[in-house]
Amino acid sequence: MSSTDISSADGSLAAARAGSKKAFIPIECNPTVMSSLAHNLGLSPALSFHDVFSISDPELLAFVPRPALALLLVFPISEAVAKQRLEEDSKHPDYKGKGDEEPVVWFKQTIKNACGLMGLLHAICNGEAREQIETDSKLAVPGSPLEGFLKEAIPLDPFGRIHLLETSSTLESMHTSAATQGDTAAPDANDEVELHYVCFVKGKDGHLYELDGARNGPVDLGELGDEDVLGDKAREVVQGYIERGAGNVSFSLISLGAGFD
Repeated sequence: MSSTDISSADGSLAAARAGSKKAFIPIECNPTVMSSLAHNLGLSPALSFHDVFSISDPELLAFVPRPALALLLVFPISEAVAKQRLEEDSKHPDYKGKGDEEPVVWFKQTIKNACGLMGLLHAICNGEAREQIETDSKLAVPGSPLEGFLKEAIPLDPFGRIHLLETSSTLESMHTSAATQGDTAAPDANDEVELHYVCFVKGKDGHLYELDGARNGPVDLGELGDEDVLGDKAREVVQGYIERGAGNVSFSLISLGAGFD
C-alpha cells in the first residue's frame, strides 16, 4: 500500500523504484479478497488466507490453521521503522539472486501502492505454497497464470523481474479486480497510503525470511527449525514491528494455510 520508498538510497534498485510511473489501487488486507486473488492466479483452493487476531492469546491462535505457510503483515510506516530498515539495508548490497537455487523468490516493488500484490506473490511463490500452484499436470486446461509467470520470473535477476511485473497485463487486471472488492471503498491508485505490507515465509533452507519489495533484497532472519511461520520466532518478529509502532493500532495480520472447506 505504501508509496513511501524505504529501500536503500544507495543502489540501482532504489533508482528503479524512483523511476517507475506505474500505480495500482491499494488492496485491502482481507483474507477473502487475498484468497480470491490467489486462487484466480492459480493457487490451489486447498489453501486460503485467514485472519490472525492475536499473536499472544493461545485460544485465538488455536483458530488459525497450522502449519502456517506465510504471514502477511500490514503495518504503519513510523519513523522508527523506516530508520531501522534504512540502516539495515545500507549494510547489504542490492540483491542479485536468480534461478532455482534461491532459498526464496523475491520481487522488487517499483509500482506505487502495489505492496499488497508483492506480499501476495511472496506468500504464494515460496515454501510449501509454491508446490500448490496449479500446473498443466493438475489441470485439464493449460497451466495457471501464476505457473507461467513463475516460469518466466525464476531465471531472471531482480531487474528482469521488475520488467516482468510492470508489463504483466494479467497481474494488473486481476489485481485491479481484487482491489475493488474489499469491505471499504478503494482509494485512488495515486493516493498516498501510510500502511505497508511485508511477508514472512520459510525458505528452502529452513530459515525465516522477511520479503518486502521496498527493501533491497530478502532479509534472512535465521533458522526456524521445526517451527512454522506462526511459531515463537516469527511472532517475536511481528511483535517487534508492533512495538516500534509506538501505540499505533493500524496493524493487520493474515496467514496462509489449509482452507476450512
